[in-house]
Order: sequence, then C-alpha cells, then structure tokens
Amino acid sequence: MRVIAGSARGKNLQALPGEDVTRPTIDRVKEAMFSSIQFLVPGARVLDLFAGSGQLGIEALSRGARSCIFVDQAPAALAVVAANCKAAGVERQSDIRQSEALAFLANIRGPFDLVLLDPPYHRDILPGVLTALQDKVAPGGVVLAESECGAQLPEQAGALVRTKQYHYGKIMVSRYEREGEA
Repeated sequence: MRVIAGSARGKNLQALPGEDVTRPTIDRVKEAMFSSIQFLVPGARVLDLFAGSGQLGIEALSRGARSCIFVDQAPAALAVVAANCKAAGVERQSDIRQSEALAFLANIRGPFDLVLLDPPYHRDILPGVLTALQDKVAPGGVVLAESECGAQLPEQAGALVRTKQYHYGKIMVSRYEREGEA
C-alpha cells in the first residue's frame, strides 16, 4: 500500500495484518476516488472516518488538503495511522482521534469539505453515519463512502444527496454531495 500522488507520492504505508481491524483500499479504487474529486482536495478540510491505516486521509493531505481528522476506535489502527502520517510527512496537518464514529459525529462541529468513509463491510453502518454527517459537511462538500457492492444506501440523507455510484469488482463507492452553495 502506497501514496499514489502528491507530496508523499510513492511512500509506502503500513497496515495492520488481517482484515478484522482494517481493510486497505486497493490502489485502482483509491485512484478513481481521488480522480473524481481532484479539484476539491486542495485546501480541503478532510475527515477520514473509520481511518484504519489512514491511507485515504493521507492521500488527501499529500494532494494538498489543508487538514485531516483521522478517527478510528481501534487503538492499534491509530498507532498505524500515526506512523503512516509521520512516514508521509503530513503529521503537522493531522489530528488523530480515538472514538466510535457516531459518538465522534455527535460531538464535532465541522464543517468538512471532504469526508472519506470506509467502514467495516456487512454491518449496515453507513445509513446512520450519513444521517449524522449531514450538517457536518460544508455546502458543496463531498462524502465518498466505500462499501461492498449491493449495500443498501439511501439516495438522500438530509442535505446529502447521492450523485453517483461507482463499482469496482466487489467494491462500491457512493458519492454524496451537500446541497447548497459552495
């Protein structure tokens, strides 16, 4: 697993062994995700919820995002996030927090320009998270939610409207945008 583009391009990142705590996003999916938001990333305030190894937030920082809050409830995952941020040279723009996703969202204001979601598959977590996120995303902001193909996701969660879904083998990425002026 590596950083694809930007200031940390080519840096190798660590991941926890096994898929019970983290499941790294494959490079072609990550490349497609960031190609779809390339003009939104520079200067963006990013939230990497269910951070795992931190690879999605680090990719955003490498591509010019202003800051990223990494959230995961697993202490071992957060240790990997911290090590990866340091290896990529983005630790100054990083804020790493241990929390369950919905508890974190209940106590944070935002707004975020970009939210990256890669929760554990087959747990039906995303609909509730999207609802909790709706007022945390800046007008014109984007949420990219990675899930297993066939996951039942809402077309709209409050002010967040699903605008596209991309399929990559067994992986689905849903793009939500916050209604309103940027």
